[in-house]
Amino acid sequence: MEARLASLHKDAKEVEKETLKYFQRLKKRTPKTLDLTMRDLHDAEFEKTDCLTCANCCKTSSPIFTEKDIQRISKYFRIKEFKFIEQFLERDSDDFYVLQQVPCHFLDENDNTCMIYDVRPKACSEYPHTNRKKFIQITDLTVKNAEICPATFNIIENLKKAIPLGGKATPESKFK
Repeated sequence: MEARLASLHKDAKEVEKETLKYFQRLKKRTPKTLDLTMRDLHDAEFEKTDCLTCANCCKTSSPIFTEKDIQRISKYFRIKEFKFIEQFLERDSDDFYVLQQVPCHFLDENDNTCMIYDVRPKACSEYPHTNRKKFIQITDLTVKNAEICPATFNIIENLKKAIPLGGKATPESKFK
C-alpha cells in the first residue's frame, strides 16, 4: 500500500485534466443511471479495498465537523462542546470546523483504527462520497479525493470505462 500511496498523487495529477473534462461532459449529459452505476462501482471497489491498510485520508486531510458532530463527539468524551473545539478544532478559510492538525488526533497509527469510530464525523462515515445520491454535484470534491484515496482513483477510472464519453457502456468494460 505504501508504494501505491507514494505514486497516487502523481497518478491523479496525470489524469486530472482528462478527469475534469470527463466530468464536464458528464454534467452536460448526466445519465439517469449515474448514481446506481457509482454505487455499484463503489461497492465493487470496497469489496477488495480495506481502508485499515491505508488510512491516508486520516493521515493527510481533515473532515469538516458539523455542529451535530461536535455535539455527539463532545458527549462521547463527556466534555463541553467549547472544550472539544478548543482542544481539537479550528476554523478553515471557508469558516468550517476542521482538525487543528493532521494526522487526525483520533487515528491510532499502529493499526489505522479510529478511536471515535462509532461517533466519528459524518464526513468520515460517508468518505469518499462515491456512493452518494446526486453524485454529479460533488465531482470537484471527487477529483481532489482521488489524490488522497486510492479507492476513489480506481472508482473514477472505472467510471470512465463504465460510461465512456461517447455514451453507452460496453459490456466488457463494465467494472474492471
